[in-house]
Amino acid sequence: MPNATTPVEVLLVEDNPGDIRLVREALRDSPIPLNLTVAQDGQEALDFLFRVGPHGNARRPQLILLDLNLPKRSGHEVLQGVKEDAELRTIPVVIVSSTGAREEVLRAYRLSANCYVRKPVDLDTTLQTIRDIFNYWFDRATLPA
Repeated sequence: MPNATTPVEVLLVEDNPGDIRLVREALRDSPIPLNLTVAQDGQEALDFLFRVGPHGNARRPQLILLDLNLPKRSGHEVLQGVKEDAELRTIPVVIVSSTGAREEVLRAYRLSANCYVRKPVDLDTTLQTIRDIFNYWFDRATLPA
């Protein structure tokens, strides 16, 4: 479990304002202090991760929640950029996507996604799924320092 005083750094890569709001809602009462940064397109995510332009002082996330269908650069491109970089590849990337198409799932895992979760359709299940993802990665899993 993370240090109780140091916030966990999480990057949410999502262009849908409703989904962003749901993630914020699900994590509002988290027992784990966290800092959620949102990138609303694939290029912004890559700029954040590689500390380009206004993101020069960005903190390295400990978890990335990544939608696949993004403007500017796709989630697959973001995933590939993360997993090809020696400094970033150890960050767990959880794909959270509305598509469950076999080809999309296989492509994500071939690009070394750590997990693929389909976005639930109802509110309660969505909130619980987000909480479950965080509980797994920050309470049960052991992450690299």
